[in-house]
Amino acid sequence: MRNIDSAIGGVFLAVSDIEAASHWYCDLLQRPFTGDILFGHLYVLSMRTGPALVLDSKDYNGPQMNKAAFHFNTKDLAGAHAHALAIGAGDVSPIRDHAFFTFKDPDGNLLMVADVPAAAPFRGDEEF
Repeated sequence: MRNIDSAIGGVFLAVSDIEAASHWYCDLLQRPFTGDILFGHLYVLSMRTGPALVLDSKDYNGPQMNKAAFHFNTKDLAGAHAHALAIGAGDVSPIRDHAFFTFKDPDGNLLMVADVPAAAPFRGDEEF
């Protein structure tokens, strides 16, 4: 069984105001605003293909600084965490919010593994 899927689940973008940013990005991408702000700081925009865009206002301290740019999916968070420790990943964090953990690759890039619901694919034929 694979603990970490070889698929990117979401690309994160740090924002200072989740409500304003989610509306702006919906406008930019000509998408309806669903109002589904998760955990008070996340807004997920599914894309036609590829990973979702995840706007994140938690602990905002400027543009894309000290935040993972994407996450790897898992359905076994504890197993994935143990695997990251076993392979000697750097700075492995504890599991946070029962949903994710972070670690660093050999170059110091911050990575994330998360067990979060997938966004439904955007087909482009939805009315709004």
